[in-house]
Amino acid sequence: QEQLVESGGGLVQAGGSLRLSCAASGRTFSSYNMGWFSQAPGKEREFVAGITWNGGFAYYANSVKGRFTISRDNAKNTVYLQLNSLKPEDTAIYYCAAKFGPPGTRHYEYAYWGQGTQVTVSS
Repeated sequence: QEQLVESGGGLVQAGGSLRLSCAASGRTFSSYNMGWFSQAPGKEREFVAGITWNGGFAYYANSVKGRFTISRDNAKNTVYLQLNSLKPEDTAIYYCAAKFGPPGTRHYEYAYWGQGTQVTVSS
């Protein structure tokens, strides 16, 4: 069982930046591929970014390429999401998630989820 806790959300103006963190409590964090998803009110949960277990490969939704960066520190059991050039449409709850097996973008592929952290971007 992996417990995930996100932090770092908040209110920011358009064009600003935030850094989200997701701390894992289990002993096998380094064996999981990790992902970040977002969910805006009334919308389905969407893939944002993913990273392989060793940090060797990162992949992104087209809407955030060039603006967001995912990274991880296995020594700290933490995965990060740097959000730059934020837009009002980025407003959502952001969730981190862990999965077994190959990298993926579908939420149902992920086994463990955090409780989410709110990101609000004002215009």
